[in-house]
Amino acid sequence: MHPLVFIAGALALTISETLGVSLWLKTPWVPAALIFAGINGVAVTILLRYLIPPCLSALEEKAAPVGEPPVDPTFQIAHQTLPYLRRGLNEATAAKTAEIIQNIAEVGAVAITDRERVLAFLGAGCEKHPPGERILTEATKEVLATGRYKVVHTTRGLNCPRYHYCECPLASAVIVPLKCRGEIVGALKLYQTQEGTLPPHVIRLAIGLAELLSLQIELAELDRQRELLVEARLEALNAQINPHFFFNTLNTIINFVRTNPERARRLLVRLAGLFRQTLNRRSSFTSLREELAYVRNYLTLEKARFGNKFRYIQDVPPELLDYHLPVLSLQPLVENAVNHGLMPKDGPGLVKITARLRGGELHITVSDNGVGISPERLSQVLKPGCGSGNGVGLSNVNLRFQSLYGPEYGLKLKSEVNKGTEVYLRVPVIQLPKAAEDPREALLAPNRAANSS
Repeated sequence: MHPLVFIAGALALTISETLGVSLWLKTPWVPAALIFAGINGVAVTILLRYLIPPCLSALEEKAAPVGEPPVDPTFQIAHQTLPYLRRGLNEATAAKTAEIIQNIAEVGAVAITDRERVLAFLGAGCEKHPPGERILTEATKEVLATGRYKVVHTTRGLNCPRYHYCECPLASAVIVPLKCRGEIVGALKLYQTQEGTLPPHVIRLAIGLAELLSLQIELAELDRQRELLVEARLEALNAQINPHFFFNTLNTIINFVRTNPERARRLLVRLAGLFRQTLNRRSSFTSLREELAYVRNYLTLEKARFGNKFRYIQDVPPELLDYHLPVLSLQPLVENAVNHGLMPKDGPGLVKITARLRGGELHITVSDNGVGISPERLSQVLKPGCGSGNGVGLSNVNLRFQSLYGPEYGLKLKSEVNKGTEVYLRVPVIQLPKAAEDPREALLAPNRAANSS
């Protein structure tokens, strides 16, 4: 109700009281009017100042529509920054994180640093603190040195060396260290543009955000360590394969040195090509085109050794040749087919590679019509240590595929004695992005997505 209504009511009451007392008690109306006006004025003042506002507030709260409960800004920020900080702490991820924090936290400025430099700075004064600049304020250096958060209430308290000549708008801040596995890796800073005591909720927000960001940085580090472990295992397994292959190839060439030097020379040229192809590889992955060329070079060397003992058929559509797969995925399978399927066979044999694209996966089959594998041995050939030569064979390829894509992507074998063997493998593929320099990023993407879901 409007305050004038109460004032008008008090005035009317005062007039009526004055008239009543003057007529009934025969008293002078002026003193009576003053007394009643004073009493009613005090009553209206108390009513308007102390009694009506709380009632109105209570009514407004009661009448307020019931909606979704407010979401804690800390959780909003944690949810939105997670995809970025899982990539690690750098200028790009820090910039996106600072942008999200500033939009939700409503502070004057946000800064994220590593141990030495500013990674991101958004808000008031950002033009004075570009990314890449060394950390200036002694307050931040103190936090990085001690690992304890610090609240600064004045511009002087920031202890910036530019304080005396720079018109920086930043006046107060809370600075909290970012940690990964107990080590300080940077700092989160929330600034305000006026001096004075920072609101407690801003301090609590900064501390909570720093803990969440630290956890996300630690998860990113775990991801990186896992990728390095996979890389190391791949390198170790590849190192097992290469000596095995080249050892057998050199033995083949040695056999021709005395009987047919010219052929030995041509085979050495072919072997040199294989060395060059191997050394030029910069990744653990290669294209199907290169892998098949590698197989053909290998079979050329093996044919020199075994003559017309076997034929080779390649049934691969040209549009699949640019898809990628782990290096040395097919050569060990073909080598296994030649040495253990076709060589013991009476008469000539056949080894065949077939590839098809099905359901976003590259399906490849290496088959032969050799002697086959007995059921007892078939259950052992994929176990580590089982294979030809140096103990490396199908199990090596099987281990690498399981390490890269998961247990379900191990090799599948089908064999019948005296009829032959089929080795079946699957490679998850997606279209490689144009900017991708390392095809592993694209090839591993489906597996990563599955792991994170």
